[in-house]
Amino acid sequence: MILGSVLNPVNSSMLAVALIPIGRAFDVPPSRTGWLVSGLYLATAVGQPVMGRLVDMFGPRRLYLTGTALVGVAGVLGVLAPSLGVLIVSRVLLGLGTSAAYPASMHLLRTESDRTGMKSPAGILSALSISNQVIAVIGPTLGGLLIGAGGWQLIFGVNVPLAAACLVLGALRLPAATAPASGRAPDRDVDLPGIGLFTVMLTAFMFFLMNPGPGQWYLVVAGTMAAAAFGRRELRTGRPFIDLRVLRGNAPLLATYGRQLLSATTSYAFLYGYSQWLQEGRSLSASTAGLLMLPMSVAAIAVTVATGRRAVIRGKLVAGALSQLAACAALLLLGPVTPLWVLVLVGVVVGIPQGLLGLANQNALYAQADPARMGSSAGLLRTFMYLGALFASAAAATFYRHGATTAGLHGLGLLLLAVAAALLLASLADRSLRRPGRTSGSADPSGHRTGNPKPSSLKGS
Repeated sequence: MILGSVLNPVNSSMLAVALIPIGRAFDVPPSRTGWLVSGLYLATAVGQPVMGRLVDMFGPRRLYLTGTALVGVAGVLGVLAPSLGVLIVSRVLLGLGTSAAYPASMHLLRTESDRTGMKSPAGILSALSISNQVIAVIGPTLGGLLIGAGGWQLIFGVNVPLAAACLVLGALRLPAATAPASGRAPDRDVDLPGIGLFTVMLTAFMFFLMNPGPGQWYLVVAGTMAAAAFGRRELRTGRPFIDLRVLRGNAPLLATYGRQLLSATTSYAFLYGYSQWLQEGRSLSASTAGLLMLPMSVAAIAVTVATGRRAVIRGKLVAGALSQLAACAALLLLGPVTPLWVLVLVGVVVGIPQGLLGLANQNALYAQADPARMGSSAGLLRTFMYLGALFASAAAATFYRHGATTAGLHGLGLLLLAVAAALLLASLADRSLRRPGRTSGSADPSGHRTGNPKPSSLKGS
C-alpha cells in the first residue's frame, strides 16, 4: 500500500528540479513546461475520484494492479519522448495510473477495521502519511541526483522498476476481494455523464488558469456551464459519481476539502516556484537545487514522526498555517546573492507544514467520511490537493512567464501569503475541529469508538 501510494508524490516532486533542464532540452520557456505539472495534476484530479469510485465498486486489488501497470508504460514513454508534447502525454498517463493506490489503501484499511472490530489504525494512517510526505519532500533531492547521474530522462525511467515492484507485491499480498465497509453489496453502476461533466469542468478552468485573459472568456463560460450541469446531474441521479447530497449534509468534510485545497496551493507553489528560482534566479545547478530542498524533507520527517500519533487536528492545522505564512514571507526577502545558509533555513521552515497539514486533513477525513464511500472520499481529498497543485502551477506559469526571476518569485510570494492567511482563518473559524464529525460505528483517530449518527446528518459536534 505504501509503495503504491508514493508513486504520485514522487513523480510530482522529482519534476520540480527537472523543469529547467527539460525546458532547455526542448527550447521552451517555463510557461510551457508548466504543462508537465498541470497535465499530471489535471489527470489526477479527475482520476482520483474515478478510481475511488471504481475501488468502492470492484475492490482495491484490481484497480491497484491496473494503475501501477499504467505507471510503468508511462515511464517508458517518458524516457523515449521525442518532444514536449509526448512528454506531457506521459505525465497524463502517470497521473491516471498513480490515482488508484491511495483510495485502494484507504478502502482496505476501513474494511479491515470494520471486519475485525479493531481500533482506528492510527499507526498505519500515520505510516501512509509519513511515507507520502517524506517522498514528496525528498523527491526534489532525488530528482536532482538522478539528473546529475544521467539526465532528466531518469526521473521518468525510475517508474519502471517501481511499477514492477508494485505489481509483484500487489499480486502476492493484496486480498482478491474485500467485504463492503457498510456490509451491503456495492453499487456497480458508473455515472459516465457525471464523470464527463466533471472532466470538462476541470479541464476548461485549468486551460483558463494557465493563460488567463479576456480572450479566454469562453473557457470560464464552458467551465461554469459544466459545473452547473454537473451539480444538477449529481443531485438528481439515483447513483451519482459524487454524491453531493451527502456532502451537502456533511459541512465538516467540505471544510476539510477546502483546507486541503488551500494548503496544497501554497506547498506546491513553493515546491515548483522555489526550485525553479534556485536554478535561474540564484544560478544553481539542478543537483545543487535538489540538495537545498533536502532540509525541507528532514524537517517534514521530524515533525510528522513527532506528531503523527497524536489525534489533535485543529492544533496541527493552525501551526501548519502559521509556518506557511512565515515561509511565504521569507520568499520576499530572497535575491540573487542570498547566502546558502539562508536558503537552507527557508527549506526547514517550509518542511514544518509539510509534516502537519496533510496528516491533519487525512485524520479529519477518516473521522468525517461515510464508511461506505471511504474510497471515493479519500480520492476526492486527493482531488482537492491536486486542484491546489493546479492553481500553484498556473500561478508559477503566470509569474514566471519571462523566466524564473527574483521579481517573479516575490510576486508569487505575495499571492501565497494571501492563500496561507486564508488557511489560518479557515482553521481558526471551524468549530467542528474540536470534535470532528464521525461516521456510523467508526473510530476516531485516537482509537475511541463512536456512536451511530447518519452520515448525511453529520454536524461535527
